Amino acid sequence: MPDAVADAPRKFTLQDYKTDVHVDWCPGCGDFGILSSIQQALLQLQIPPYKIAMISGIGCSGKTPHYIDTYGLHTLHGRALPVATGVKLANHELTVVAVGGDGDGYGIGAGYFLNTGRRNLNFTYIVFNNGVYGLTKGQASPTLRKGLKTKSMPEPSIQEGINPIAVALGAGYTWIGRGYALDVKTLVPLITQAIRHKGTAFLDVYQTCPVYNDIRTKEWYAGEDIGRPRLRRLDTEPDWDPVVKDPDDPDEIVGKKVRALQASYETADRLAVGLFYKVELPTYDDQLAAKVPALKDHPLVDLPVFQRDVTPLFKELE
Repeated sequence: MPDAVADAPRKFTLQDYKTDVHVDWCPGCGDFGILSSIQQALLQLQIPPYKIAMISGIGCSGKTPHYIDTYGLHTLHGRALPVATGVKLANHELTVVAVGGDGDGYGIGAGYFLNTGRRNLNFTYIVFNNGVYGLTKGQASPTLRKGLKTKSMPEPSIQEGINPIAVALGAGYTWIGRGYALDVKTLVPLITQAIRHKGTAFLDVYQTCPVYNDIRTKEWYAGEDIGRPRLRRLDTEPDWDPVVKDPDDPDEIVGKKVRALQASYETADRLAVGLFYKVELPTYDDQLAAKVPALKDHPLVDLPVFQRDVTPLFKELE
């Protein structure tokens, strides 16, 4: 008789998702809350670390794969999404999580942000949104509102800030949410939902930068100046239902998107967090597998196409 203990699946611990690399973000940075939330979400999902790929761009958030003990790629500025796309297409059996900052993803990476939503590949994109370029001394990022001036800026911003939720709705992301870095208790389930979703999940995370953004501070989010929290949780409102029940009903899809859009445009004294929109649609992965039946049983990296000798191609470049 087989040993029941020996045959039991391994139970992963939180430490299994942590590396020994020293986390060198600034004290009080919201990145710590996001990192902890990602690790706790992976723990709850019990995904083997060797079946996860963390992909990042450039910026403070780019260090995230160094601190999570999975496969990881620290890529170029704004290029986390095309690299994550390549990883997922090469091996659809991996759980792929891309991370980046608001400058990385909504600035130089904005084109990739749009087209990733259109494809609906089965992976998750988490953006650390603090309104500034923290790694390069606090310049205004694409999400900083017009007229605001952080302490490192010589003049107030003269450009309008973008609304990432609105862009994601227009681009076609099939799961769209927003969290807050210092509220790990509610951020963990959001990340868990995003990773479980079959399709491209986008999660924007409000994040404090105590060194350069002296406007949106922990105290500001807590609403100490107005006597109430600035953040409102959509999941606590009884009439809020962001899930499309019939993906073949265009009217329902439009209605859900319009309501999500309205919630995303609330003023700075009333910021919505939670799940804004969710719909189950055919993924790019599934549509590709329908055209290439071999992909249903094997990831692309295991198919014979990679057994071709490419040495002649490299010699042409010498």
